[in-house]
Amino acid sequence: MIKLSVIVPCYNESKNIPLILEKFDSVIKRKDIEVILVNNGSNDGSQELMESLIINYPFARIVHVKVNEGYGFGILSGLREAKGDYLGWTHADMQTDPYDVIKALDIIEEQGNLTQIYVKGERKNRPLFDQLFTTGMSIFETFYLKEKLYDINAQPNIFHVSFFKSWTAPPHDFSLDLYTLYMARQQKIDIIRFNVIFPERLHGESSWNTGLSAKYKFIKRTLSFSKKLKKELKNVYRPSH
Repeated sequence: MIKLSVIVPCYNESKNIPLILEKFDSVIKRKDIEVILVNNGSNDGSQELMESLIINYPFARIVHVKVNEGYGFGILSGLREAKGDYLGWTHADMQTDPYDVIKALDIIEEQGNLTQIYVKGERKNRPLFDQLFTTGMSIFETFYLKEKLYDINAQPNIFHVSFFKSWTAPPHDFSLDLYTLYMARQQKIDIIRFNVIFPERLHGESSWNTGLSAKYKFIKRTLSFSKKLKKELKNVYRPSH
């Protein structure tokens, strides 16, 4: 039986893949946790590297996505293959500590293994500009969607499999984090945040956060999805009492 499945989407993260496997190996002290590495259409030799390393890590397995269709698509591809009672994801760039996943599972077990629970990180020690950017987006989304939404893209995200099964038409891009947090609010799921440290990347470059132009594109995509979300899903999970 698998208690927790952790999805790690990897797009051209060949330099970080050995590090993240080593780190997970050092923090996983139980046999009911699986780590699913999603090779999300990488073209830097990630597939061959994963296949050569995976035999040394019995808790890990691989899902290959031939063509990159977005960050969210990679995560969804992994979630659909997951076997755990609780599911979630974190990043492969080593800006999010794999040990945070263990902390999230500890919180779930301390709360009594609830099904209506969603544990999510809250980032600390970030550059001032990034904090201001996140704050601005959080304020906009909170007022626009009329749900309390902040630090939307913080990792990890851990929740019961029943929550995942309730999703309809989740987005394939970075809006997946927004969708998930919004749906948790709509369904009145108990959201528990805990502090996570967010350092600089060790290797490689972000596939999207490459400057002001990239942030503008991110904002544009997020606003577009927010409009769609408000129009199509606002009343889907309205409480019956």
